[in-house]
Amino acid sequence: MASIMTNASALTALQSLNATQKNLDTTQARISTGYRVSQASDNAAYWSIATTMRSDNQAMSTVSDALGLGASKVDTAYTGMDSAISTINQIQQKLTASYGQTDASKEKTQVEIKALQDQLKAYADGATFSGTNMLSVSTASGTAADVKIVSAFNRSATGSVSISTIDVNVESIKLYDSGAAPTAKGILDTERLGTTGAAVTTASTPTLGAAAAATDTYSVAGLTIFSGGTAASDTQIQAMMNVVDAALKDMTNAATKLGAAKSSIDLQKTFTTSLMDSIDRGVGQLVDADMNKESTRLQALQVQQQLGVQALSIANGSSQSILSLFRG
Repeated sequence: MASIMTNASALTALQSLNATQKNLDTTQARISTGYRVSQASDNAAYWSIATTMRSDNQAMSTVSDALGLGASKVDTAYTGMDSAISTINQIQQKLTASYGQTDASKEKTQVEIKALQDQLKAYADGATFSGTNMLSVSTASGTAADVKIVSAFNRSATGSVSISTIDVNVESIKLYDSGAAPTAKGILDTERLGTTGAAVTTASTPTLGAAAAATDTYSVAGLTIFSGGTAASDTQIQAMMNVVDAALKDMTNAATKLGAAKSSIDLQKTFTTSLMDSIDRGVGQLVDADMNKESTRLQALQVQQQLGVQALSIANGSSQSILSLFRG
């Protein structure tokens, strides 16, 4: 039936052209943005997952920065500790050389030891990075607070988030503690028994020049082999050597702890970088557009659009043929 009121062919052609145009708009949007899912209306589930994982990746980027900062802090402390170990070895050498010396020689050696003690304090005070110093602290009371380095951003299966840290025990590595009432002083300013080198909380100041007593205590920071015209006896120097040796062992252990912390930080930083890359790849699988596929689809839709316009033109022209029926 030929009708001038309803052109079914034109309506069909128009619907086909509109569908082609809609698909063409979608393909062009994917090509221009690079995303198959760029908004929630494209795929709500994938968009939600991708948005959450991108947020987590941004948090992990901050964690990576925190690990870098933490590594610098630990590196600074290790550098100070390593320098202090070299210096305390020199003090041990000076004590060894002064054993059996004359008082005049001990007086000269004392000048050298004092200079080395000042250098130890300078190393500890200078080992500061971004306001953090693990070697020279001031604890008002109790023990020194741990240095916490953010190491991970975690999201559980239920969606709750948490932060993990790598903790550096400052109490066990500090060299000096100038606080009012710390539980224990630092490795170098704590009092130690001359007989064993064990750290004690109560000082027992020796009488310089006398034979060493079992209860005598010394600290590396306060070692004195000559003062006020009196030189330390050889037994006292031997006790001082015991104290220095014990302090050296503690410093070696402290350096080992710092090295282990640095290793953990480096491993965690490498893992965080790899994890961020994995998440980027996973998100890409969900929302990225396949440009090879989309470019092929674009060409096909452009051809369909041209054919649709031609079909609509033909359908609209069919109505004109009705006029020929009324010509004489």
